[in-house]
Amino acid sequence: MVSVTALPHPHPWRVFAATSVGVVAVFLGISGLTVALPTVTRELGASAAQSTWILLGYMLVTTALILVFGRLADIIGRRPLYLAGLVVFAAATGLCMLAPSANWLIAARLLQGVGAAAVVTNNTALLTDTFPPHLLGRALGWNATVAAVAQVVGPVIGGAATAAFGWRGLFVVCLPVGVIAIVASVPAIPRGPRIPARREPFDLAGSILSTALLTAVVLALTPGVTASWWLPGVCAVAAIVLAVVFTLVQIHRAHPLVDVTLFRNRGITLVLVAVLVNAVATYAVALVVSLYAQAVEGVSAVSAGVLVVPVAVGTVVAAAAAGSLVLRFAPRTLTATGMALNAVGLLGVTLTMSAGGPIAMTAPFLFVLGCGTGLFMTPSTSALMLTAPAERRGIANGLRSTLQNVGNLLSTALALAIATVGLSGAAREAAYGGTLGTLGSDELTTFVDNIRTVGLVLTAVACVGVVVCRAFPRRHVSLPVSEPDLESDSTLKESA
Repeated sequence: MVSVTALPHPHPWRVFAATSVGVVAVFLGISGLTVALPTVTRELGASAAQSTWILLGYMLVTTALILVFGRLADIIGRRPLYLAGLVVFAAATGLCMLAPSANWLIAARLLQGVGAAAVVTNNTALLTDTFPPHLLGRALGWNATVAAVAQVVGPVIGGAATAAFGWRGLFVVCLPVGVIAIVASVPAIPRGPRIPARREPFDLAGSILSTALLTAVVLALTPGVTASWWLPGVCAVAAIVLAVVFTLVQIHRAHPLVDVTLFRNRGITLVLVAVLVNAVATYAVALVVSLYAQAVEGVSAVSAGVLVVPVAVGTVVAAAAAGSLVLRFAPRTLTATGMALNAVGLLGVTLTMSAGGPIAMTAPFLFVLGCGTGLFMTPSTSALMLTAPAERRGIANGLRSTLQNVGNLLSTALALAIATVGLSGAAREAAYGGTLGTLGSDELTTFVDNIRTVGLVLTAVACVGVVVCRAFPRRHVSLPVSEPDLESDSTLKESA
């Protein structure tokens, strides 16, 4: 096992502060458009397919490139790739702000996703390299809190910015945040890798194959992004072929893109599966609540954003507490409890909306959902990053981020697909545009029934997550209080 630490950074919290600004910028870009999408659809005259691409294109590119950037970070260093990602993200945000058409906005969002991938891949790995073991749990806890709060507050900011500046308002807000992240990160992030490592050749073939594979999987599972009915089937077949080829290439590479030896550790494998399941279960909640509130109850974008504030509050409370709880409880206990809270919150939100009462009645259950999310993130991230060898943290975090983003993408695609099934073309576009209430009652009833189905499906996924978390090893990774403890912790050596 490679030692996890080098000399501690003299000012690790400065690194945390700088990377937190980058995290805020990226997650605002991901979630802030959720409540602004109806306004974008109406003002740019976007079709249902274009609206889907505006929302999912960013996540698709980010997901496809995270593995590639994770491996590059292990080879060329985290700092240059992270800073380059911030620059690309800020430039693309400016292009989004100037978009004169839906297709322009889609292209700019794809470029924005490239920058976001570099930032997301390096964020947690930078903190793990920088903080000493006895502070790492707290740092990762607050990092998870910042990411979660930015993600769930994004709809609030997106709604307020849309009300103040039109749909371009979100990008007006994100651009200066991205610039501030660049200015703060240049002096704060340490130069050069914290852990000496020989340079290894970059797996170009693996990178191309992985990008093509993830793109094919996404297109196969998200039929709403194209008007071609045959494309998902073709992509599904292509994904199977690419998966086989990619696996064979990685097995025979001396320095593969994905270090398959990481999966020999049962704890790492189960954490990665749990991360995927948690993302699928929880990510689309803000979108579902926003679409329901605007399409059915006719509320404004600002009001729709405010509705999900309880999620942010619950996440802050639970994630802050989880930083200390990981020192007292096993990851399997904390993550399973968090996933169970997610299931309770999702079921409560679903039943409340199904009852036809005021959408504000979902607030207590959204708070519970936020608590579950906050309680899950810190122990899962800490366990993964401390188990992975130091020179493989980039790719380990890349795998985590990839699965997180795949989950986010699948959650969104699943919610959109189920919510609009059985609707006419006009009703589907009205649902995206927040004007479904102006159409016939039959279409509205179908949409409400579909929303209930979405909630029940996500609840079932969260229940599966509880089972996965309970399957964690009894002696999983635990955060040590000192470096000698870390070196001798036998749980770091546990494998399947």
